[in-house]
This record gives sequence, structure tokens and C-alpha cells, in this order.
Amino acid sequence: MATYRDPFTEIDRLFNSAMHSPATPGMPLDLYKDGDKFVATVDLPGVYPSTIDIDVEDRTLTISAKRDAVEGENLHWLTRERPAGTFARQLTLGYGLALDKIAANYEGGVLTVTIPVAEENKPRKISVNVGGGSDKVIEG
Repeated sequence: MATYRDPFTEIDRLFNSAMHSPATPGMPLDLYKDGDKFVATVDLPGVYPSTIDIDVEDRTLTISAKRDAVEGENLHWLTRERPAGTFARQLTLGYGLALDKIAANYEGGVLTVTIPVAEENKPRKISVNVGGGSDKVIEG
């Protein structure tokens, strides 16, 4: 019986490389498996959807986005805690994922990226012919 391998156990690195001050959080991310898909949720409040860019190249998923800073000649900051600028987050994906079926949705300041497991990597039952040729499913 083939052993099912979780594609994310092969993640080489999960890191946050952002062009903002290191003291500020960039793109908080949650990652979980839901049935036969993986879901990454990224907090991106205040980001214009048109600035969100998602790429997959050589098994690396890159998410980037930009939040503009509030600027003005007469502004006098009292507190400035919200990071601004361009942010990026990368995930190195393992094998066994349907990279051509990755989907993304941005709603309420949260980006949700869904990464399905490839059909050929989903667990399945194999029917075995017994004696007279009738099919019988043997569970392992």
C-alpha cells in the first residue's frame, strides 16, 4: 500500500521577506489542511486588491501586496503603528499539489489561497478481482 505524503512536509522554508521596518508585522499567515486541499489565509487589511500579486514558479508560491502610507504636508503623526509599503511572503511547495488549480479570494482584508492536492495523490481504493472475475473492494 502506498504511503500518502503530506506535500507540506517537504516545505523547504517558510519565511517573510518584506520591504518594511523589521519591527512591524508584515503578512501574518495561517496554513491548514481542509480535506483534500490546503488553505493559506493572509491578513492584508488596507491593501488595494489591485496591488495583490500571486505567482508560482519552481514550486515557490509568492504573495505580494502594497499598502500606501497616509501622507500630507500638514500631517503630524501622534502614533504610527500600521506598516506601509510592499510586503511579500513565500512558501516553497512540496510535490503532489495541483499547482494549476490554485485559487485566491480577497474579502474583508483577508486573502485566502486554496491549494488542492493533485488527483493522482489522493488516497483511493483499488478493486481486486477475486476468483470468478467479480470485483471486490479489499480495504487495507
